[in-house]
Amino acid sequence: MSSTTIGTGHVSTAAGYNSILDRANSAQAVVQRFLASAGVPALRVSLGLVFLVFGALKFFPGLSPVEALVSRTWNVLSFGIVDGYAALALTATLEVFVGVALVTGLLLRIGLLALAVTFVGVFSPLVFFAGELFAAAGPTLTAQYILKDVVLVAAAMVIAAKAFTRPIR
Repeated sequence: MSSTTIGTGHVSTAAGYNSILDRANSAQAVVQRFLASAGVPALRVSLGLVFLVFGALKFFPGLSPVEALVSRTWNVLSFGIVDGYAALALTATLEVFVGVALVTGLLLRIGLLALAVTFVGVFSPLVFFAGELFAAAGPTLTAQYILKDVVLVAAAMVIAAKAFTRPIR
């Protein structure tokens, strides 16, 4: 075993250093196990709360900052059949369902499928209204509002990967 005299006159050994590293690794393993077990459920519930709250806002005219955009997007996607409050109510219902499924874990696979459909609607304005959403100076505030949903897609992918590890019954 090697030893080294340090500035205080005490002798430090490699074994003492290794002991500290072993304790640090043990502590890290405990933290890692906690994060592995709690991380995905926390992500699922927090994503669910986002959809639950933002969906609920759409039930009440004047509360959602994207009302006009939702209505216009549905109008384009439905070839003019769905518009106005009907578009908001459909979006609100879909988002609230997704939120409840994610928060409770009930009907999770169906909720994740509904979430995938929701993301089509969320990103559609970037295609349909690109001229309005991107100015010479860059993306407008509305475009930024939409683009940040890329993070929500990544979160949904992690949740789906975990949910799909269980067999379908």
